[in-house]
Amino acid sequence: MSLRLEKNGKIAHLLIDRPEKRNAFTQDMWELFPELLADAMADDSIRVLTVNASAKNSAFCAGADIGEFGTGSSDPVWRAKNQAAIGKVQHDLAQAPKPTIAVIDGDCIGGGCGIALACDIRIAGPAARFGITPAKLGLVYPLHDTKLLVDAVGPSQAKRILFTGQIMSADEALRIGLITLLADEPYEDAMAMAKTMASVSSHSQRMSKQVIRRILEGQADDDEASRALFNAAFDGDDFKEGVRAFLEKRKPEF
Repeated sequence: MSLRLEKNGKIAHLLIDRPEKRNAFTQDMWELFPELLADAMADDSIRVLTVNASAKNSAFCAGADIGEFGTGSSDPVWRAKNQAAIGKVQHDLAQAPKPTIAVIDGDCIGGGCGIALACDIRIAGPAARFGITPAKLGLVYPLHDTKLLVDAVGPSQAKRILFTGQIMSADEALRIGLITLLADEPYEDAMAMAKTMASVSSHSQRMSKQVIRRILEGQADDDEASRALFNAAFDGDDFKEGVRAFLEKRKPEF
């Protein structure tokens, strides 16, 4: 199986496992991804999801399988189906209610970079390389995919990336904000971060994701809905446990 979901306590791992093709995505993989993502999001025991290659020191994802894409793209029906599947992956992952971390230890190109950009956090190793390359194929990226890039690096850097199609190093990706952290051991750093995330209030995380999403979509001030999120937290179990733990001088158990 080229994609699989593994669960380890409060942390789930969506593993890309097609190393012989540098983890390039087929149509079947694009269609399976949202199902595995939905499984992790629906499981109340899971607090954080990582997305990463099944093996260390391998490509995160080289994008779409060009062999399959080159054959199928001449068929308008297949092309529409492919675009819909890719769009659903990017949208569902970007809108996932729980924190998501992309762990990148090798090439992260094209659609693979789109998957990483749809995650909340991107942690990369020194050998990671990044590129979004529609200009090398005469293609145009969908608006949602492009917005994820612009949200991460700003419009000027997004233009440079898309206009040149150049591959960049992990150092360069960190400098422009394409990745969140650069780590010698990205898997270990990602697991440490995931464990920290899993130890604090999931309610706070979910609501914070909603607020950040509103800001990215253009909202600049509070409205009735955002004020309701703020006020409701004071009646929540997590707030009550947080206060009790503080007064009892212990770590909260969320």
